[in-house]
Formats: sequence, C-alpha cells, structure tokens
Amino acid sequence: MTVSDGASPAAGTQDARARAVYGAVAELRAEVQVRADRMLADWPGAAGGAGLGDSVANLAAWLALRQIDLDALQGPLAALGLSTLGRCEGHVLASIDAVMATLAVLAGVPGVRHPCAATFTDAARVLEDRRDALFGAALGDSPSTRIMVTLPSEAADDPAFAEAVIAAGADCLRINTAHDGPDAWVRMATHVRAAAAAAGRHVPLMMDLAGPKLRITAVNSREKIRLHPGDRFALAPLIPVARKGRPKLYTASLSHPEVLEGLAPGDPVWIDDGVLRARVIGRIGMLVELEVTHARIKGGRIKPDKGVNLPGRSLDVPALTDIDRTRLGTVAGLADMVGFSFVQTVEDVRDLLRALEQEADGRPLPPVVLKIETPRAVANLPWLIVEAGSRVPLAVMIARGDLAVEIGLDRLSEIQEEMLWLCEAARVPVVWATQVLEGLVKQGLASRAEATDAAMAQRADCVMLNKGPHVVEGIAFLRDVLRRMDRHQHKKTPRMGRLNAWAPSGLEPGSGHGATPVRPQV
Repeated sequence: MTVSDGASPAAGTQDARARAVYGAVAELRAEVQVRADRMLADWPGAAGGAGLGDSVANLAAWLALRQIDLDALQGPLAALGLSTLGRCEGHVLASIDAVMATLAVLAGVPGVRHPCAATFTDAARVLEDRRDALFGAALGDSPSTRIMVTLPSEAADDPAFAEAVIAAGADCLRINTAHDGPDAWVRMATHVRAAAAAAGRHVPLMMDLAGPKLRITAVNSREKIRLHPGDRFALAPLIPVARKGRPKLYTASLSHPEVLEGLAPGDPVWIDDGVLRARVIGRIGMLVELEVTHARIKGGRIKPDKGVNLPGRSLDVPALTDIDRTRLGTVAGLADMVGFSFVQTVEDVRDLLRALEQEADGRPLPPVVLKIETPRAVANLPWLIVEAGSRVPLAVMIARGDLAVEIGLDRLSEIQEEMLWLCEAARVPVVWATQVLEGLVKQGLASRAEATDAAMAQRADCVMLNKGPHVVEGIAFLRDVLRRMDRHQHKKTPRMGRLNAWAPSGLEPGSGHGATPVRPQV
C-alpha cells in the first residue's frame, strides 16, 4: 500500500494530494476486508449463541488492519487534517470509511457517503454495557473503570471486611480458590451478598479457578532459611518430612513433579514471581539441583505455596485441573463469574465450558474471565476470545505477575498495551491485575511508580487490588486517581478538557478534579 498517483503527498494541489491518498486508503480498505473475511471463515459459529456478533467482525478487521504497516500513510492523512486511524479499535471499517468519505469530498470523487455517526458511539456503548453487566454498574461519582478487590482468608469469618471494602467503593470482589477451601468460600460469599444487600447494590463476585500453577508444596526444613546468590538447593518429586536445623541440601517439592523430567542444566527457575531466581546445574534421577542467581539483599525464602515459573518453557498441561473439576460445583453455585487461570488453548476453553454445562444442568452458564498468563495464551488470544465469547459473556484479565515472568519484564508494557487494543477491538472488557498499588495496600505507602501504574490502569474496564491490611485506603486512593484520569483519557483517545495547572493570572480556574493552578514564580 503506497500513496500513488505520481505526486508527493506534501506537494501539489490539495485535490491532487487528496486523490493520491484516497487511492491508497481505498486499497487499504479492500485489503483489510479480504483479510478479515478470510479470518471470519476460520471462525465458524462465532456469531451464534451468546456470541459477540458484530464485535467478532470488528476484531477480524482490526487484526487485518494491524498486519499492515500504516506508517507511510499516516503522515499524508495528518497533513490533510484527517484521522490517521490510530484510534479506530472499536469501529475499524467505519473509521476507514469515514476517512474515505472526507477524502472523496476533497478529491472530488462523487457518491462516497459517510458512515452513520451512531456506528462510533454504539461501539463504545456495547463495551460499557458489557463492563457494567460483569463488574457492576456505576455508583454515584464512580470512575469509569471498575474496582475489584481480592478477599483475604480472614474475610470468611469477618463480615465487616466485605462491608468496609464495599462502603469504600469496591465494585466487585474476588475469591482465589488457590487458597482456603469450599467452607470458607461459602462464608465469604454469604458475607459479600449480605453487605451488598445492606448497601443496596449488586456487587458481583468472581471466583478464580486455581489452574495448573506450579507451586512449592513442601520443604525439608522448618528453619527459616534464606538463600543468596551462589547458594544451592534442590527440587524433587517427594521430600522427607520437614525437620529442624539446616539440611545438607535444602530441598523443595513441586505441585506438578512431572515437569522436573524436562529440566536441563542452564534452565532458569524463578520462584515467587522472580523474587528468587536460580538455574539448573545438574540432576540425579528426578532430583534437580539448582544454584541461586538472584535474590534480594536479605536473601530469598522458599516456602510452601510460593509460585514457580520456568521462563521460556511452555507447559503443555490442561488449564482445567482435576482439583478444579471437583470444586467447580461450589464455584458455579457461588460465583457471578468464573476466572479461568492459565488458559492457553481453544481446547482449554472447550473443556471449561463442557464442565460448566454439566454443573449448570440446563441453566445459563456464568460469565468467564480469561486470565492471560503465558506467551502461548497471548498468541492465541483472538481465538480464545472467539471460542469463549460465542458461548458466554466474557472478559479478559491481564494477569501481569506470571505474564511478566514468562515473557520478560522488558516486554510487559508492550504486550499489555497490545492486549488492551485487541480487547477493545473485540469489545471485550479488560481487567488490569497484579500488584496495583501493592506498596499502599500492603505497607500503607504507594510509590511514585505505583501511582503512575494506577493511572495507566484507567484505560482498562476494571482494575484489581490484591489483599492487604490497607486495602480500604487503596480503594480510596485508586478511585481518586481513576476519576482524575477520566478527565483526560478514554482508552487510546486523549480527552481535551480544560487544563487548570497553568491558568493565566486573572482567570478563574475550572472546577472538577483538575490540578490546583501553579502560579509562576518570577
């Protein structure tokens, strides 16, 4: 795709430039349509059932568009005062058609009509309706991004916790079934329903299935051992009962011991989201010996229930585990939506939906939140959305903890941006998760980087706070940040509201959540 007609887009008369650009955009439009139709042909049944319908067609058009390099076209479009198609996620073909219609007027091409204006507003409304249906409707002065809060274990026996976080402004709550058990989950859900009813609100409850998360299951010492770079430890399928004192070789067992078979010298092994990092240096049978390569200054601990990652290695295990299946009846009976951990393939989605159908016994299936935590899941995301979205209401969670470990921290910012764009194109709500305001929630003090991260989260449809003693303060802080950012940003689109920080002397600054004017010191 090039700007043709023999004229430089920066030279010549406006109508000549417009004709050249019009031809290039028409060529682009045709190519996008062909590629999108080809993708839709591979997605049979995508518009059936609870399907995403037009949203899937728009997703296909966006994927087709983003396979084409638009850089050479964007400059000429901007020079003519037109959209450069950089914010077309929710309405791809309509955006191209609108540009073509204006170019046609400039170029004197007859018979090209602008798309209906409602096409653009309807796309945003569909996404907002889906957000509200899953994560709760707006509460008074709520920000546009909903807030989800993870319930700690103590919430099972403390009804006041649910009351406090709902009163503080939490829109929805979450139970992680990797912790506690069915009896505790039932008590948590009961307290949530009671607190929501007392507040006169519907507060949706999401329950995460644990999935095949690799975790430490046991260690061979009850001593609190801290490991530093150069120290050695081992992973084994089974270990002796923990004892006092420091063992000759500190050893831990894994929840999925079969993965030990594939580990070879040099392979990285990260524990607790990479807080402790090691590499394999050898093995004796199924016992794998490792050397620590990275730890905090005070050292790192290996404790039961800590997560384990094998960066660069794709684990070919089903996302729906046998344990998840035994718990699915309880989850389906309590939850307003089910979080699907470590989903990677279309077959994973089908497994979950078949299992939910068995539990539902003819009742409508609950909404599903696809938790994207591996490179394979990122690569398969469009297909996962189409498969799940054709059957149930759907959202996507950017689970940044495991995802950052698996793809590399240096790639996380890029990938989370692209996932936001893709989900907006599919009109699927997105949850921004993992370590949001972690310092504030756990220690009572947010870092500057955390405040910026919270502001970035405003472009998602829901943001998740994890558990911690200061979570109520975290909710208040997050609500304020999100409301302020609502003045300035909607998804990828900047909002050009009045800025108050540099109001000229003698003029009254605007009201709202803008900054207090800073008067120059001269």
